[in-house]
Amino acid sequence: MEGLLSVYGELELTTYGLSKESMVFYLCVGYSTALVLGPVLGVVSDLIGQKKICLLYCVLHLIVGVWKRITMSPSAWFANVFLSLAGLVYSFGFETWLVVEHEKQSQRNDSLNETFWLMTFLESASLIGGQVLANWLVGENVQDGIALSATASLLLSVVTIICIVQTAKEPLKTLPFRDYSTAFYAYVLGDKRIWFLGTSQACLQFSTAVFWILWAPTIVADGREVNLGLIYPCFLGSRMLGSTVFPWLMSGQSLLRLEDCLVYIYALLGIVFSIVAYDYQEIRILVVLFCLFHGFAGLALPLLARLRTMYVPNELRGGMISLSQVPANAAILFFLIQRGYSNKIENSTMMALGAISLFTASGCIYMLRRWGKSPHHDWHKL
Repeated sequence: MEGLLSVYGELELTTYGLSKESMVFYLCVGYSTALVLGPVLGVVSDLIGQKKICLLYCVLHLIVGVWKRITMSPSAWFANVFLSLAGLVYSFGFETWLVVEHEKQSQRNDSLNETFWLMTFLESASLIGGQVLANWLVGENVQDGIALSATASLLLSVVTIICIVQTAKEPLKTLPFRDYSTAFYAYVLGDKRIWFLGTSQACLQFSTAVFWILWAPTIVADGREVNLGLIYPCFLGSRMLGSTVFPWLMSGQSLLRLEDCLVYIYALLGIVFSIVAYDYQEIRILVVLFCLFHGFAGLALPLLARLRTMYVPNELRGGMISLSQVPANAAILFFLIQRGYSNKIENSTMMALGAISLFTASGCIYMLRRWGKSPHHDWHKL
């Protein structure tokens, strides 16, 4: 669903004759929505259960598909709001649901580890499949292609809703709001290790958002003609390859702990961004660097999911993930305004800030490694 609706991007807005300032405005609307409603959705998911919040994800895509299919008007602000909310729900809803199901069925940790890297692998594969389907549906008329893609997304959302509804009924083991607030303050806000982990997640999210905003302008700088549609799948393929390293790290053959691996991965990601920020203009080198970024990010994502399982109680997982996204969304919104409206910062400066955030994340994981770990399951007995 996300792959189908993200293929056209600026082309859809250009078709409606929107200016660059209008495009920046729609992006700001989306990130503002995520900034304001993100923490609320995370808490709500913990309180009502993951199955219901995953249904909300599908309903949001269904609404966007119906709206685009019926109106065929430049309603980018409307779509951005709903798609931003859907992206937020996806970032914590399905992962938490899978972890809860694994623990409920008393499955082994190695099965959960397989799930983490397969989530990243299959997500990238699905995005590539969405792009292939969207390119197959598009014809000479861009608006007809957008309408067909919206129809396909609508049908996929209906299929997903049916699949979720047909699953076993989710047991209501959520906490009352008062108990949830007490536990969240004690085991999330009051734990320095969670702060380090959350900051590292926010830094990765910020740098990834900077990449997706700037990768195309960076490659086509100086008026170069490049087929971006062929480069995009390379990034997702690199992320798929990176995720396949995770089972080897968890098999016990690696001498490094998870935290040590993340320290080095974040440092390497920071180096990649630093080279790009140096204003390197060779297309081949840029594509290689961007593929390396996605390869290392594909390995970092399941590692972070594993660390969340080690440090964060499942009952608080959605609130913790959504809260960690607040500083990233705020920073992205600030730089969008500064770059899109005021032109006070350059693209290379944003890349440099992304590199600094990744080095900061490496330092946070190093501090997390020093603080050590204690089982989070003990809090159920307090």
